[in-house]
Amino acid sequence: MALTELMGQSVWDSQGIWVGHVVDVRVIKNKGGLQESHTVYGLVVSAIRGPVFFGLTRDRQGRFGWVSDAIAKVVYTGCTFVPWDTVGEYGDGEVILKTVKKELSRV
Repeated sequence: MALTELMGQSVWDSQGIWVGHVVDVRVIKNKGGLQESHTVYGLVVSAIRGPVFFGLTRDRQGRFGWVSDAIAKVVYTGCTFVPWDTVGEYGDGEVILKTVKKELSRV
C-alpha cells in the first residue's frame, strides 16, 4: 500500500472505538547507500476530516513553509499521534489499532 492510500482512512482502536481519519503520515529518512529510503513511524489522526483537504505542503527537507506552518498549528490542534507499531491492520479504507484510544497521545 502506498502512503497516499493511508490518507483519509478511518482509524479504529482495538475495542472498536473510532479515533478519526488519517490526515498525515510521519516518516524518518534513512540515510545510507545510493538510495534514500523512508520508514513510517506514525500517523496523525483527526476527528475532523478537513486537514486532509487543505493541501498543506512541505519543502524538500520536510519543513512547512511559514504560511503552511501557521495553518497547520490551527488545523492540527487536537489531532492524535498513532505510533506505527500500534497499527495492527490496514486496508479497505480502515486502519485497526492494537491499542485503545485513551493510550494515544495528542500531537
